[in-house]
Amino acid sequence: MALLCTALLASACAGGEQAGTGAQAQGKVTLSYGVWDATQQDAMRELAAEFTKTHPNITVNVQLTPWADYWTKLKAAVSGGAAPDVFWMNGPNFQLYASNGVIKPIEEQVDSSVYPKALVDLYTYEGKLYGLPKDMDTVGVWYNKELFDAAKVAYPADDWTWDDFKKAAAKLTDPAKGVHAIGAQLTSFQEYQYNTIYQAGGHVISPDGKKSGYDDPKTIEGLRFWTDLIAAGHSPDLKTMTDTAPLQLFEAGKLAMYWGGSWDVAEFTKNDYTKDKVDVAPLPKGEKQATIIHGVANVMSAKTEHPAEAWEFVKFLGSKPAADILGKKGPIPAYNGTQNDWMAAHPELKLKVFLDAVAYAVPYPVSKNTAAWQEQELTHLTKAWTGEVPVEKAAADLAAGMNDLLAKE
Repeated sequence: MALLCTALLASACAGGEQAGTGAQAQGKVTLSYGVWDATQQDAMRELAAEFTKTHPNITVNVQLTPWADYWTKLKAAVSGGAAPDVFWMNGPNFQLYASNGVIKPIEEQVDSSVYPKALVDLYTYEGKLYGLPKDMDTVGVWYNKELFDAAKVAYPADDWTWDDFKKAAAKLTDPAKGVHAIGAQLTSFQEYQYNTIYQAGGHVISPDGKKSGYDDPKTIEGLRFWTDLIAAGHSPDLKTMTDTAPLQLFEAGKLAMYWGGSWDVAEFTKNDYTKDKVDVAPLPKGEKQATIIHGVANVMSAKTEHPAEAWEFVKFLGSKPAADILGKKGPIPAYNGTQNDWMAAHPELKLKVFLDAVAYAVPYPVSKNTAAWQEQELTHLTKAWTGEVPVEKAAADLAAGMNDLLAKE
Protein backbone atom coordinates (compact mmCIF):
# COMPACT_ATOMS: atom_id res chain seq x y z
CA MET A 1 0.00 0.00 0.00
CA ALA A 2 1.06 3.60 -0.39
CA LEU A 3 3.29 5.02 2.30
CA LEU A 4 1.07 6.50 5.01
CA CYS A 5 1.45 10.19 5.78
CA THR A 6 3.19 10.66 9.08
CA ALA A 7 2.36 13.49 11.41
CA LEU A 8 5.65 15.01 10.35
CA LEU A 9 4.54 15.19 6.75
CA ALA A 10 0.84 15.68 7.44
CA SER A 11 0.84 19.27 6.31
CA ALA A 12 2.12 18.30 2.89
CA CYS A 13 -0.27 15.37 2.55
CA ALA A 14 -3.34 17.29 3.64
CA GLY A 15 -3.20 19.89 0.91
CA GLY A 16 -3.87 23.01 2.95
CA GLU A 17 -2.85 26.57 2.22
CA GLN A 18 0.37 27.27 0.41
CA ALA A 19 3.05 28.67 2.62
CA GLY A 20 6.54 29.82 1.79
CA THR A 21 9.38 31.84 3.18
CA GLY A 22 9.69 34.24 0.27
CA ALA A 23 8.95 37.92 0.68
CA GLN A 24 7.23 39.80 -2.10
CA ALA A 25 7.14 43.58 -2.37
CA GLN A 26 6.88 45.81 -5.43
CA GLY A 27 7.39 42.84 -7.76
CA LYS A 28 10.51 41.66 -5.96
CA VAL A 29 10.75 38.12 -4.63
CA THR A 30 13.10 36.49 -2.13
CA LEU A 31 13.53 32.73 -2.47
CA SER A 32 14.95 30.55 0.29
CA TYR A 33 17.45 27.87 -0.75
CA GLY A 34 18.15 25.03 1.70
CA VAL A 35 21.59 23.34 1.62
CA TRP A 36 23.59 21.19 4.07
CA ASP A 37 27.29 21.46 3.16
CA ALA A 38 29.25 24.35 4.70
CA THR A 39 32.14 23.77 2.29
CA GLN A 40 29.81 24.58 -0.60
CA GLN A 41 28.07 27.55 1.01
CA ASP A 42 30.23 30.16 -0.73
CA ALA A 43 29.75 28.47 -4.10
CA MET A 44 25.98 28.39 -3.56
CA ARG A 45 26.00 32.09 -2.67
CA GLU A 46 27.96 32.82 -5.83
CA LEU A 47 25.41 30.88 -7.86
CA ALA A 48 22.59 32.79 -6.19
CA ALA A 49 24.24 36.13 -6.99
CA GLU A 50 24.87 35.06 -10.57
CA PHE A 51 21.20 34.13 -10.94
CA THR A 52 20.07 37.51 -9.62
CA LYS A 53 22.18 39.26 -12.30
CA THR A 54 19.84 37.91 -14.96
CA HIS A 55 16.75 37.91 -12.73
CA PRO A 56 17.06 41.25 -10.89
CA ASN A 57 13.61 40.92 -9.33
CA ILE A 58 14.60 37.68 -7.55
CA THR A 59 16.95 37.47 -4.56
CA VAL A 60 18.02 34.10 -3.18
CA ASN A 61 18.73 33.55 0.50
CA VAL A 62 21.01 30.53 0.97
CA GLN A 63 20.06 28.75 4.21
CA LEU A 64 22.70 26.38 5.57
CA THR A 65 21.67 23.59 7.94
CA PRO A 66 24.45 21.09 8.76
CA TRP A 67 23.86 17.54 7.56
CA ALA A 68 23.35 16.23 11.11
CA ASP A 69 20.25 18.42 11.48
CA TYR A 70 19.17 18.94 7.87
CA TRP A 71 16.48 16.27 7.51
CA THR A 72 15.05 16.79 10.99
CA LYS A 73 14.76 20.52 10.40
CA LEU A 74 13.36 20.02 6.89
CA LYS A 75 10.63 17.65 8.08
CA ALA A 76 9.68 20.10 10.83
CA ALA A 77 9.55 22.91 8.25
CA VAL A 78 7.40 20.80 5.94
CA SER A 79 5.04 20.01 8.82
CA GLY A 80 4.76 23.70 9.61
CA GLY A 81 4.25 24.69 5.99
CA ALA A 82 7.53 26.60 5.86
CA ALA A 83 9.89 24.49 3.77
CA PRO A 84 12.49 26.37 1.72
CA ASP A 85 11.30 27.33 -1.77
CA VAL A 86 14.17 25.34 -3.28
CA PHE A 87 16.32 22.80 -1.46
CA TRP A 88 18.80 19.98 -1.83
CA MET A 89 17.48 16.43 -2.08
CA ASN A 90 19.32 13.10 -1.95
CA GLY A 91 18.41 9.68 -3.34
CA PRO A 92 17.56 7.84 -0.10
CA ASN A 93 14.97 10.48 0.89
CA PHE A 94 13.65 11.39 -2.54
CA GLN A 95 10.76 8.95 -2.95
CA LEU A 96 9.47 9.69 0.56
CA TYR A 97 9.15 13.38 -0.28
CA ALA A 98 7.87 12.83 -3.83
CA SER A 99 5.22 10.26 -2.85
CA ASN A 100 3.91 12.52 -0.09
CA GLY A 101 3.55 15.52 -2.36
CA VAL A 102 6.17 17.58 -0.51
CA ILE A 103 8.12 18.45 -3.66
CA LYS A 104 6.82 19.66 -6.98
CA PRO A 105 7.30 17.62 -10.17
CA ILE A 106 8.96 19.43 -13.06
CA GLU A 107 6.20 20.20 -15.52
CA GLU A 108 8.22 22.00 -18.19
CA GLN A 109 9.91 19.89 -20.83
CA VAL A 110 13.64 19.73 -20.06
CA ASP A 111 16.54 18.11 -21.85
CA SER A 112 17.51 15.51 -19.26
CA SER A 113 20.12 14.00 -21.61
CA VAL A 114 22.61 16.61 -20.38
CA TYR A 115 22.85 14.67 -17.07
CA PRO A 116 23.89 11.05 -16.44
CA LYS A 117 20.86 8.84 -17.06
CA ALA A 118 21.36 7.05 -13.73
CA LEU A 119 20.84 10.33 -11.86
CA VAL A 120 17.80 11.27 -13.91
CA ASP A 121 16.34 7.85 -13.10
CA LEU A 122 17.16 8.33 -9.41
CA TYR A 123 15.05 11.48 -9.24
CA THR A 124 12.17 10.19 -11.33
CA TYR A 125 9.07 8.89 -9.52
CA GLU A 126 6.05 7.35 -11.24
CA GLY A 127 7.28 8.64 -14.58
CA LYS A 128 7.80 12.24 -13.44
CA LEU A 129 11.11 14.05 -12.91
CA TYR A 130 11.19 15.99 -9.64
CA GLY A 131 14.68 17.47 -9.49
CA LEU A 132 17.55 18.55 -11.70
CA PRO A 133 20.86 16.87 -10.80
CA LYS A 134 23.35 19.30 -9.27
CA ASP A 135 26.42 17.15 -8.76
CA MET A 136 27.50 13.53 -8.90
CA ASP A 137 29.87 11.12 -7.23
CA THR A 138 31.19 7.69 -8.04
CA VAL A 139 33.54 5.38 -6.12
CA GLY A 140 37.14 4.32 -6.66
CA VAL A 141 39.98 2.67 -4.75
CA TRP A 142 42.26 5.18 -3.09
CA TYR A 143 45.65 3.61 -2.44
CA ASN A 144 48.82 4.45 -0.54
CA LYS A 145 51.69 4.38 -3.03
CA GLU A 146 54.27 4.26 -0.24
CA LEU A 147 52.77 1.06 1.23
CA PHE A 148 52.43 -0.50 -2.24
CA ASP A 149 56.08 0.27 -2.97
CA ALA A 150 57.19 -1.14 0.40
CA ALA A 151 55.32 -4.39 -0.29
CA LYS A 152 56.59 -4.46 -3.89
CA VAL A 153 53.03 -4.55 -5.21
CA ALA A 154 52.26 -2.96 -8.56
CA TYR A 155 49.77 -0.10 -8.50
CA PRO A 156 46.25 -1.14 -9.52
CA ALA A 157 45.68 -1.40 -13.27
CA ASP A 158 42.60 0.11 -14.89
CA ASP A 159 41.36 -3.37 -15.77
CA TRP A 160 42.11 -5.15 -12.50
CA THR A 161 39.74 -7.81 -11.18
CA TRP A 162 38.54 -9.17 -7.86
CA ASP A 163 41.27 -11.81 -8.06
CA ASP A 164 43.89 -9.12 -8.62
CA PHE A 165 42.55 -7.19 -5.66
CA LYS A 166 42.63 -10.23 -3.36
CA LYS A 167 46.18 -11.13 -4.39
CA ALA A 168 47.32 -7.58 -3.74
CA ALA A 169 45.49 -7.56 -0.39
CA ALA A 170 47.41 -10.64 0.78
CA LYS A 171 50.76 -9.01 0.00
CA LEU A 172 49.84 -5.62 1.45
CA THR A 173 48.79 -6.99 4.82
CA ASP A 174 51.65 -6.82 7.32
CA PRO A 175 50.58 -7.84 10.87
CA ALA A 176 54.00 -7.02 12.29
CA LYS A 177 53.53 -3.38 11.32
CA GLY A 178 49.84 -3.29 12.09
CA VAL A 179 49.04 -2.69 8.42
CA HIS A 180 45.98 -4.16 6.72
CA ALA A 181 45.17 -4.04 3.03
CA ILE A 182 41.69 -2.60 3.43
CA GLY A 183 39.06 -1.75 6.02
CA ALA A 184 35.91 -3.72 5.18
CA GLN A 185 33.54 -1.09 6.54
CA LEU A 186 29.94 -1.95 7.23
CA THR A 187 28.47 1.52 7.59
CA SER A 188 29.43 2.89 4.16
CA PHE A 189 27.25 0.90 1.78
CA GLN A 190 27.66 3.36 -1.08
CA GLU A 191 31.43 2.87 -1.07
CA TYR A 192 31.57 -0.80 -0.13
CA GLN A 193 28.82 -3.44 -0.18
CA TYR A 194 26.54 -1.95 -2.82
CA ASN A 195 29.41 -1.84 -5.31
CA THR A 196 30.45 -5.47 -4.87
CA ILE A 197 26.81 -6.62 -4.92
CA TYR A 198 26.34 -5.19 -8.41
CA GLN A 199 29.83 -6.26 -9.49
CA ALA A 200 28.82 -9.83 -8.58
CA GLY A 201 25.69 -9.53 -10.73
CA GLY A 202 23.36 -9.18 -7.74
CA HIS A 203 21.00 -6.42 -6.72
CA VAL A 204 19.90 -4.66 -3.53
CA ILE A 205 16.29 -4.05 -4.52
CA SER A 206 14.14 -5.02 -7.50
CA PRO A 207 13.65 -2.40 -10.24
CA ASP A 208 10.06 -1.82 -9.14
CA GLY A 209 11.21 -1.24 -5.54
CA LYS A 210 9.01 -4.01 -4.15
CA LYS A 211 11.40 -6.88 -3.41
CA SER A 212 14.72 -7.28 -1.66
CA GLY A 213 17.65 -8.68 -3.60
CA TYR A 214 19.52 -9.92 -0.56
CA ASP A 215 18.42 -13.54 -1.01
CA ASP A 216 19.92 -13.61 -4.52
CA PRO A 217 23.01 -15.90 -4.48
CA LYS A 218 24.94 -13.31 -6.49
CA THR A 219 24.11 -10.60 -3.98
CA ILE A 220 25.44 -12.88 -1.25
CA GLU A 221 28.69 -13.27 -3.20
CA GLY A 222 28.99 -9.49 -3.20
CA LEU A 223 28.74 -9.51 0.60
CA ARG A 224 31.11 -12.47 0.96
CA PHE A 225 33.80 -10.41 -0.81
CA TRP A 226 34.10 -8.37 2.41
CA THR A 227 33.56 -11.06 5.04
CA ASP A 228 36.27 -13.15 3.38
CA LEU A 229 38.72 -10.24 3.68
CA ILE A 230 38.00 -9.96 7.40
CA ALA A 231 38.29 -13.73 7.89
CA ALA A 232 41.63 -13.76 6.07
CA GLY A 233 42.98 -10.97 8.26
CA HIS A 234 43.35 -8.59 5.33
CA SER A 235 40.93 -6.20 7.02
CA PRO A 236 40.70 -5.23 10.68
CA ASP A 237 37.78 -6.79 12.56
CA LEU A 238 34.55 -4.89 13.04
CA LYS A 239 35.34 -3.85 16.61
CA THR A 240 38.62 -2.26 15.53
CA MET A 241 36.87 -0.38 12.72
CA THR A 242 34.16 0.74 15.12
CA ASP A 243 36.74 2.08 17.56
CA THR A 244 38.80 3.75 14.81
CA ALA A 245 37.13 4.57 11.50
CA PRO A 246 38.84 3.14 8.39
CA LEU A 247 39.29 6.68 7.09
CA GLN A 248 41.43 7.47 10.12
CA LEU A 249 43.35 4.21 9.73
CA PHE A 250 44.05 5.01 6.08
CA GLU A 251 45.24 8.50 6.99
CA ALA A 252 47.53 6.99 9.61
CA GLY A 253 49.19 4.62 7.17
CA LYS A 254 47.52 1.54 8.67
CA LEU A 255 45.44 0.69 5.59
CA ALA A 256 46.95 0.34 2.13
CA MET A 257 43.62 0.93 0.35
CA TYR A 258 40.41 2.78 0.98
CA TRP A 259 37.28 2.45 -1.13
CA GLY A 260 36.03 6.00 -1.26
CA GLY A 261 34.18 8.53 -3.36
CA SER A 262 35.14 11.42 -5.55
CA TRP A 263 34.24 13.62 -2.57
CA ASP A 264 37.39 12.37 -0.79
CA VAL A 265 39.62 14.46 -3.06
CA ALA A 266 39.44 17.45 -0.72
CA GLU A 267 40.07 15.28 2.34
CA PHE A 268 43.11 13.46 1.00
CA THR A 269 44.77 16.45 -0.68
CA LYS A 270 44.57 18.49 2.55
CA ASN A 271 45.64 15.76 4.97
CA ASP A 272 49.35 16.08 5.79
CA TYR A 273 49.95 12.34 5.63
CA THR A 274 48.04 11.43 2.48
CA LYS A 275 48.50 14.54 0.32
CA ASP A 276 51.68 13.27 -1.37
CA LYS A 277 51.17 9.52 -0.91
CA VAL A 278 47.85 8.61 -2.52
CA ASP A 279 46.30 8.07 -5.91
CA VAL A 280 43.09 6.46 -7.10
CA ALA A 281 42.17 3.52 -9.32
CA PRO A 282 38.88 2.12 -10.64
CA LEU A 283 37.04 -0.42 -8.53
CA PRO A 284 38.06 -3.98 -9.44
CA LYS A 285 35.81 -5.89 -11.80
CA GLY A 286 33.82 -8.91 -10.60
CA GLU A 287 31.39 -10.67 -12.91
CA LYS A 288 30.86 -7.16 -14.28
CA GLN A 289 32.17 -3.66 -13.79
CA ALA A 290 30.00 -1.49 -11.54
CA THR A 291 30.05 1.44 -9.17
CA ILE A 292 27.28 3.23 -7.33
CA ILE A 293 26.49 6.71 -8.57
CA HIS A 294 24.76 9.28 -6.46
CA GLY A 295 24.36 13.03 -6.51
CA VAL A 296 22.32 15.84 -5.05
CA ALA A 297 19.34 17.27 -6.94
CA ASN A 298 17.73 20.68 -6.59
CA VAL A 299 13.99 20.41 -5.95
CA MET A 300 11.10 22.83 -5.43
CA SER A 301 8.72 22.85 -2.49
CA ALA A 302 5.18 21.98 -3.54
CA LYS A 303 4.05 24.76 -1.19
CA THR A 304 6.26 27.56 -2.46
CA GLU A 305 4.42 30.86 -2.88
CA HIS A 306 6.63 31.57 -5.89
CA PRO A 307 6.56 28.48 -8.15
CA ALA A 308 7.50 30.36 -11.33
CA GLU A 309 10.48 32.05 -9.72
CA ALA A 310 11.52 28.85 -7.92
CA TRP A 311 11.48 26.97 -11.21
CA GLU A 312 13.59 29.66 -12.89
CA PHE A 313 16.17 29.25 -10.13
CA VAL A 314 16.14 25.44 -10.30
CA LYS A 315 16.50 25.65 -14.07
CA PHE A 316 19.49 27.96 -13.67
CA LEU A 317 21.07 25.65 -11.08
CA GLY A 318 20.76 22.81 -13.59
CA SER A 319 22.36 24.81 -16.41
CA LYS A 320 25.83 24.70 -17.93
CA PRO A 321 26.85 28.15 -16.62
CA ALA A 322 25.98 27.06 -13.07
CA ALA A 323 27.84 23.77 -13.53
CA ASP A 324 30.91 25.65 -14.77
CA ILE A 325 30.95 27.66 -11.54
CA LEU A 326 30.38 24.57 -9.40
CA GLY A 327 33.17 22.66 -11.15
CA LYS A 328 35.74 25.25 -10.07
CA LYS A 329 34.68 25.25 -6.41
CA GLY A 330 32.66 22.20 -5.45
CA PRO A 331 32.00 18.53 -6.18
CA ILE A 332 31.78 17.07 -9.69
CA PRO A 333 29.03 18.94 -11.56
CA ALA A 334 26.40 16.64 -13.02
CA TYR A 335 26.00 18.54 -16.30
CA ASN A 336 27.78 16.51 -18.98
CA GLY A 337 30.96 18.06 -20.34
CA THR A 338 31.54 20.48 -17.45
CA GLN A 339 33.81 18.32 -15.30
CA ASN A 340 37.22 19.32 -16.70
CA ASP A 341 37.83 22.11 -14.19
CA TRP A 342 37.11 19.75 -11.31
CA MET A 343 39.53 17.21 -12.74
CA ALA A 344 42.21 19.79 -13.59
CA ALA A 345 42.30 21.12 -10.02
CA HIS A 346 44.45 18.12 -9.02
CA PRO A 347 46.50 16.95 -12.02
CA GLU A 348 48.62 14.84 -9.68
CA LEU A 349 45.67 12.48 -9.16
CA LYS A 350 44.05 10.15 -11.67
CA LEU A 351 40.62 11.75 -11.20
CA LYS A 352 39.41 10.69 -14.63
CA VAL A 353 38.70 7.36 -12.91
CA PHE A 354 35.58 8.88 -11.35
CA LEU A 355 34.32 10.32 -14.64
CA ASP A 356 34.96 7.13 -16.61
CA ALA A 357 32.95 5.22 -13.98
CA VAL A 358 29.74 7.00 -15.03
CA ALA A 359 29.56 4.72 -18.08
CA TYR A 360 29.03 1.63 -15.90
CA ALA A 361 27.44 3.27 -12.84
CA VAL A 362 24.37 1.94 -11.05
CA PRO A 363 21.95 4.35 -9.31
CA TYR A 364 21.98 4.33 -5.53
CA PRO A 365 19.27 1.76 -4.55
CA VAL A 366 16.21 3.37 -2.97
CA SER A 367 12.50 2.90 -2.25
CA LYS A 368 9.78 5.01 -0.63
CA ASN A 369 11.18 4.36 2.85
CA THR A 370 14.84 3.61 2.29
CA ALA A 371 15.86 4.47 5.84
CA ALA A 372 13.74 1.67 7.32
CA TRP A 373 15.45 -1.15 5.48
CA GLN A 374 18.88 0.43 5.77
CA GLU A 375 18.49 -0.06 9.51
CA GLN A 376 17.77 -3.74 8.78
CA GLU A 377 20.95 -3.91 6.69
CA LEU A 378 23.06 -2.86 9.66
CA THR A 379 21.19 -5.08 12.11
CA HIS A 380 21.57 -8.29 10.11
CA LEU A 381 24.89 -7.76 8.33
CA THR A 382 26.67 -6.83 11.55
CA LYS A 383 26.24 -10.49 12.56
CA ALA A 384 27.95 -11.62 9.37
CA TRP A 385 30.79 -9.09 9.74
CA THR A 386 31.50 -10.29 13.29
CA GLY A 387 31.27 -13.95 12.23
CA GLU A 388 28.32 -14.57 14.55
CA VAL A 389 26.30 -16.07 11.67
CA PRO A 390 27.21 -17.18 8.14
CA VAL A 391 26.77 -14.48 5.52
CA GLU A 392 24.07 -16.59 3.81
CA LYS A 393 21.89 -16.59 6.92
CA ALA A 394 22.40 -12.89 7.59
CA ALA A 395 21.42 -12.13 3.99
CA ALA A 396 18.34 -14.37 4.12
CA ASP A 397 17.17 -12.81 7.38
CA LEU A 398 17.77 -9.36 5.94
CA ALA A 399 15.79 -10.19 2.80
CA ALA A 400 12.84 -11.38 4.88
CA GLY A 401 12.85 -8.27 7.07
CA MET A 402 13.30 -5.96 4.11
CA ASN A 403 10.47 -7.61 2.18
CA ASP A 404 8.13 -7.10 5.14
CA LEU A 405 8.99 -3.39 5.17
CA LEU A 406 8.64 -3.01 1.40
CA ALA A 407 5.20 -4.63 1.53
CA LYS A 408 4.07 -1.83 3.86
CA GLU A 409 5.13 0.98 1.56
